[in-house]
Amino acid sequence: MVNILFICHGNICRSTMAEFYMKHIVEQAGLSDSIYIESAATSREEIGNDTHYGTKEKNFDYLVIMDENNARNLKRIIGDDVDAKVYKAMSFVGESRDVKDPWYTGNFDETYDDVSRSCDALLKLIKERL
Repeated sequence: MVNILFICHGNICRSTMAEFYMKHIVEQAGLSDSIYIESAATSREEIGNDTHYGTKEKNFDYLVIMDENNARNLKRIIGDDVDAKVYKAMSFVGESRDVKDPWYTGNFDETYDDVSRSCDALLKLIKERL
C-alpha cells in the first residue's frame, strides 16, 4: 500500500483539492486498493485537524506540500525529513514553484491546473514503482 498525505496551511483549498482529485484518478486507474490518500493542515487555524502530524508522518510514503511555507511549518512538526518523504507538489512536473493559492488569487482554475498536473505526474511515478 502506498500512502499519500497532501498538506497545506489550512486544508481547505489546495490540499483537499489534491486529495479528491488524486482519489478520483486513482479510482479510474483501478488502484484504490493499492493507494491510500488523505489531506491535512500545518496549522490549527481551521477546524478538522485530527491525528498529530508527527504520527501521520510515520504512516505516509509521500508528504506532498503545496508551498514553501508548508515546508517550514511541517519541519517544525516532524523535524528533518530524514526518510525523504516530503515533496513539493510541483516537483512532480519538474517545477520548483508553489501551487497557486486560491485563498489569495481567487482563481480556483489555476489551482486546479497545478493540482491536476502534479497529481497526474505523481500517479505516473507511483505506477512505475508498483
